[in-house]
Amino acid sequence: MLVTGKELLLDAQKNNYAVGAFNINNMEVVQAIIQAAEETNSPVILQASQGGLKYAGVEYIAALGKLAGKNAKVPVALHLDHGTDFEQVMQCIRHGFTSVMIDASRFPLEENIQYTKKVVEIAHSVGVTVEAELGKIGGTEDHITVSEKDATFTDPKEAKIFAEETGVDYLAIAVGTAHGVYKGEPKLDYDRIEEIRNTIDIPLVLHGSSGVPSESLQKAISLGICKINIDTDIRAAFAKTVKEYVAENPDQIDPRKILGPATVAMKEVIKEKMNIFGSAGKAWK
Repeated sequence: MLVTGKELLLDAQKNNYAVGAFNINNMEVVQAIIQAAEETNSPVILQASQGGLKYAGVEYIAALGKLAGKNAKVPVALHLDHGTDFEQVMQCIRHGFTSVMIDASRFPLEENIQYTKKVVEIAHSVGVTVEAELGKIGGTEDHITVSEKDATFTDPKEAKIFAEETGVDYLAIAVGTAHGVYKGEPKLDYDRIEEIRNTIDIPLVLHGSSGVPSESLQKAISLGICKINIDTDIRAAFAKTVKEYVAENPDQIDPRKILGPATVAMKEVIKEKMNIFGSAGKAWK
């Protein structure tokens, strides 16, 4: 069933687990995510980045996500990830996304607040819930790149002001993760997560979580993280499996046979994440 992100994350917050948010770019990725969610009985978030929307088109992504959510045996939210363009956020709302992220973290605090508040007012008027970001998460997400020197951790005091003035439903915080492939093991600022959790009562989101050790993710969840974004790990499973299949079957031209094993590989990675996040068995009717 298709639900809002807030419905999923409030239950996760109440019951101390995290919902996985997995990026979608095509039908096989959507199928892998939904199959994993149903096999583990997990609530799940299908999310599309700006790059994914540019690649497939908002109409295709929205149609895939809404159909998957409608037919799924578990609760599913369809979410815009890192929406930096106001018009694109509005376009996703018009096409039936149940959750959107407005990422105005590149602006100073007051400007971020005003930008986010505007999106919240519009989205809430049509029953769509909103994620925002405070602080700057390093790495590259599609065309958005934040260098290591420009990455800044979320200030708990600013988080309180931001949450109160914007009315945002959930907040992505910068606490040591980064988008893309890690060169070393990431070091999360657990004290900062806990302080933010004790300062504001809305669900907290962790971006750039591919490659973060499971123990680190589970500790972050115990301190208040309710939504965890995964993309790179799924891409890696897809690419590895396709390359291996093509190498072993160089004369194969049927895309179904080439992509089928990749769908299974992605599904297994996603199922593992759902068990790590504690969302397995948490779906409801």
